[in-house]
Amino acid sequence: MGLPFKVKFYYWIKTNPVGIAFWRAMQGPIAVYSRIRDFFVWLIVRALVAILRALGTDRSSNLAGRAARWLGPKLSNSKIARANLKASFPEKSGEEIEEIVRGVWENLGRVAGEFVHLPKMWDFDPDKPNTGRIEFTPRTAELYNLLRDDGKPAIFVSAHLANWELPAVAAFAHGLDTSVVYKAPTNRGFAELVRETRTGAMADLISSDRHSVFAMTKVLEEGRHLGLVVDQHFGGGVPVTMFGRKAFASPLPARLARNVDCPVHAVRAVRLPGNRFRMELTEELQLPRDAEGKVDINAATQKISDVFEGWIRETPEQWLWLHRRWR
Repeated sequence: MGLPFKVKFYYWIKTNPVGIAFWRAMQGPIAVYSRIRDFFVWLIVRALVAILRALGTDRSSNLAGRAARWLGPKLSNSKIARANLKASFPEKSGEEIEEIVRGVWENLGRVAGEFVHLPKMWDFDPDKPNTGRIEFTPRTAELYNLLRDDGKPAIFVSAHLANWELPAVAAFAHGLDTSVVYKAPTNRGFAELVRETRTGAMADLISSDRHSVFAMTKVLEEGRHLGLVVDQHFGGGVPVTMFGRKAFASPLPARLARNVDCPVHAVRAVRLPGNRFRMELTEELQLPRDAEGKVDINAATQKISDVFEGWIRETPEQWLWLHRRWR
């Protein structure tokens, strides 16, 4: 049996002089096609954003959530979610797995529907803590105030749970000088929209690239706060055990905590009925340390992963199982 056509073609354009010349000649048309495609994607996204903004926060969240709950399970990405869930919850029946998959898609749709309203979503009133869209545990509100006023750096770690944009919004709303690390979309127009929306709802944004670690270190050295979402696969990362299986996690929070010697807190939003959320901020995580008293990067990364796993087990339908976490 011969090699697949795609492999043969790739080998030809990389090694054959005619193939190399052909590939170089095609770079111009390919670039033009990419720009045209990105432009039309941008137009579609802008149109959807305009519609969702016109609907208001609740109707936008409800509509996007219902649409995603209906369509999402039919898409190929759901195979990844089903495989992840079956391996993580072998005791659950097929129907229970399917219900979680539907919930995952609904949550994702709601996140999209809520994102366009992000600057207006925050309505927490400390004098009436349980009357708005956002509620806090009493200790969470106290911790935010303590971290704001102590003049010391801290790292906030979170996962893709419920509406994962809200932890950064919470820090900003409480007056914490926080920089949030994010991965910019490849589509330039979409990237501008994401940055524009987040800028109105949270503080400084750091685009994740090979140089961003220097910016993160500077933030902490200046006594400020840093927000990181670190629950997804990280190539070349630290091996951790998650749901009984080996996965690779980002060592960045532990490494920064080791280098700067600052506390790490985990933070999450929990989606509640009626388009409401509860914010929860942990006490300082007691990260394992080595014989020299410094943060043990591998053990600390496992500790963070354990916190995430506990949260995911509580509300599995609110986590992004569509991601290939185990590779």
